[in-house]
Amino acid sequence: MVSAPALECRGLSMSYNSTEVLRGLDLEADRGETVALLGPSGSGKTSLLAAIAGFVPIDAGSILIDGQAVVGTGGEQPPEQRSVSMVFQNYALWPHMIAAEIVAYPLARAGVEKAEAAAQAQRLLERVGIGGLAARYPSELSGGQQQRVGLARALAKSPAVYLFDEPTAHLDAALRAVLQEELIDRQHEAGAAALYATHDPQEALAVADRLALMRDGRVVQTGPPHEVYDQPVDAWAARLTGPAEVIEAEMIERRPDVVTLRIAGVDVAVAGGGADVDGVVTAVVRPEWASLGGRLPGTVHRVRYTGPRTMVLLDTPVGRVWVDSAREPTVQPGDETGWSLERVWLVATP
Repeated sequence: MVSAPALECRGLSMSYNSTEVLRGLDLEADRGETVALLGPSGSGKTSLLAAIAGFVPIDAGSILIDGQAVVGTGGEQPPEQRSVSMVFQNYALWPHMIAAEIVAYPLARAGVEKAEAAAQAQRLLERVGIGGLAARYPSELSGGQQQRVGLARALAKSPAVYLFDEPTAHLDAALRAVLQEELIDRQHEAGAAALYATHDPQEALAVADRLALMRDGRVVQTGPPHEVYDQPVDAWAARLTGPAEVIEAEMIERRPDVVTLRIAGVDVAVAGGGADVDGVVTAVVRPEWASLGGRLPGTVHRVRYTGPRTMVLLDTPVGRVWVDSAREPTVQPGDETGWSLERVWLVATP
């Protein structure tokens, strides 16, 4: 018998006043799976998490956690009874409790004996790097430290679903990477599902087992991170998931996994696929799919040295294209240079 997903959202619609923020949204997450919600501000990520947690009402649809309906079947389960644990953007720490008490609270609610709850809370604070601040109140902590207390509190609970709302947004890059691993390890150990909301494509790609792109209150594409990145549903999705430019070309020939395109008068055969279109086509080009040197004409517009790589922006007859070069800069603005393509992904013309 196939078990139910840890989380099911079916046809969720929600509005604030007269503004729709979720529009018939469907989404599932399996036990042990991390689904990253990637979208710009206003796409509905936080509203979705708040609805699942029970903090805001929905207008239509249903939410099931571990196969049990928590809203949408004529009744609504209050937040404290839902098997979820959430990390908020704004920390949401109780100001009258010290850090150790904040983290121990969900353990005590779960019936853990007081001394053991305190010991576990201390261990969790140490895991997020602030064990020495256990006796401080939130007002005595920096924003990043408060964020870590919120993370530790979420990790203290063993829910069916973790809800992470930009949980590392206020942390430096090094600590962010460490805590991302800690969050995912803990979630996998617990066998829980997780929704991880972020507007950072690198973070989303790094933490996700499955990526869900959100736009205007809907999920517009979902799949394994590499699939969503390599095969975007449209130009918007391509740019959301990382650097991407769009060029126009003429379709000459299409074979399985290979297309021959006429770009600026030059015929090139490249790996790729996508929209089944003829004539003038719209092609997504990622920087790592292009390289300097080749038959395609271009003029260097900008050179950006990042340390391990050099990014070169070219002006071409078919539009600007970023080229990723894994070496020190060899060109400068104004240089005429050839370039080549190894791959494209075709999308429908906007």
